[in-house]
Amino acid sequence: MQTFLKQSLNRSLSSSWIVLKLVIPIYILADVLYCYNLLSYVAFIIEPFTSVLGLPAESALAIISGMFLNLYAAVAFAAPLEMNAQQWSVLAVYLGVAHSLVVESAIMKKVGIAQGYSYAFRIGAGLIIAYTTTLLPTAWFSGGALATPSAHVVYADIWALMMGSSLEAVVLSLKIIVIITSLILIMDFIKSRPFFIEQSHHVSKGFAMMAGVILGITYGAGILIKETKELSRKDILFIATFLSVCHAIIEDTLLFVIFGADFTMVVVIRTLWALMFAVLVSAFNTS
Repeated sequence: MQTFLKQSLNRSLSSSWIVLKLVIPIYILADVLYCYNLLSYVAFIIEPFTSVLGLPAESALAIISGMFLNLYAAVAFAAPLEMNAQQWSVLAVYLGVAHSLVVESAIMKKVGIAQGYSYAFRIGAGLIIAYTTTLLPTAWFSGGALATPSAHVVYADIWALMMGSSLEAVVLSLKIIVIITSLILIMDFIKSRPFFIEQSHHVSKGFAMMAGVILGITYGAGILIKETKELSRKDILFIATFLSVCHAIIEDTLLFVIFGADFTMVVVIRTLWALMFAVLVSAFNTS
């Protein structure tokens, strides 16, 4: 039993270290960009897409911040906008697919997916899925704003910003370590059972999918990296394609639901499109 725990803890710490090297520096950089409003200088690039998606022009900043930073920054920018349930759902669908691209594309590279493919696919798929969502009847969407975002912390100077951001990064790191350690302990125990040993190939694929769908690419990265090492290139591409569209499906969706998005519609739309894209990519991949 002690050997089992020691091996599992060693694997969890190793996986956690891979994630932390990617997340911590980018998390601090994100706070700097946000606090100094540097994103406003590139937001105009996204404005042409907002009209196509039926969103207010002001949502450009929410989209660009979500794509390159995180969803919390995105909803903070979008919250003051007067959008209906369908518009919030469209924003939730697009950013649910194409968010935190810098961090998550770097993580996907560890899994074996080229960063160029990850960027291009998630942005392209996000636009396709979001646009088709605008074509659905407005009556299908229901929701209401249940909360408003808390104000972002204002720091007195760059040093206070770095200190505060570093502390937040440490807290985030502890959350990642706890989550990864808990899941690896549980999964290693389950996978040590005779039935799962006999079906090890399928179990690895299933666990990788489950980790990504529930935890997301960032929090589930340690699991994804660990579990996909034994899979074929075709299986990895299937999993990566599916998870690029459908990851952290509960947490990310709820973040938009509290501002007005339709939970059921967002989850169903992302899941169905994820399956379609994954099957198509797998069918055309013969390697």
